[in-house]
Amino acid sequence: MKRILCANYPILSGLGIYNIEKDTDLDIFTDQIDLPSNEDIKHSFKDFSNNKIISCVNYFFEAKYGQCQIYSCPYPIPTYENISNNFPGGLFRYVSDVSLFDEYPFEYEFFIQIAQSFPLLKNLTITNQKGQNNKQYRKSNNNNEDFLLIRYPHLRYLHFKQTNNDYIEQFLLDTKTCLPYDILFFTDFKFLQRVTHNFTRNATRINCSKMRYICFDRISRFPKHFKNYFLDTEIRVL
Repeated sequence: MKRILCANYPILSGLGIYNIEKDTDLDIFTDQIDLPSNEDIKHSFKDFSNNKIISCVNYFFEAKYGQCQIYSCPYPIPTYENISNNFPGGLFRYVSDVSLFDEYPFEYEFFIQIAQSFPLLKNLTITNQKGQNNKQYRKSNNNNEDFLLIRYPHLRYLHFKQTNNDYIEQFLLDTKTCLPYDILFFTDFKFLQRVTHNFTRNATRINCSKMRYICFDRISRFPKHFKNYFLDTEIRVL
């Protein structure tokens, strides 16, 4: 792998390395190749002359695999996968397809950063089974106004994959998230049923009314208010 990484790739704009051990990936990205040192990788950022190089290393202990992402800015690729809490931020004008994954909770501030970093975000997939540590509605530190409402003006596809209820709730509450109309929405029916209080919760009604819910679960009987709760519903049996 070191021999491959030491080669010259003059037009390379991004690099992802998966399924390697923590000690192995930290050993690769040392002084032996022209990439950030161990300490710089841990802090996820370093500049090289006139080219900005961003690096982000994660090791997921429960899944037992490591991930290293290295890319130059500006980032020209439309997809950015497996963003964790270690995400260094920045502005990604060309990215429309994003997936989030971590074994640590995504707090409210993290989603603010995602919305600001990806202004043209259209497709969002979230995978995180850890509940948020702070789900309470917060006040801004600077004034008495409510905490920043997160906006995703171009979002068209929202998929919660093996995701804690906290994240579903955050996106469905119109006091926390502002969504556009006509979003394709995917999540487990039982989680959705719980978050919406069996499709009777007023606090999640506005955002749900903007969504086309795609259900893959085998449900023998749907609740009374289920279909009227969304812009549209579609049942797909696998």
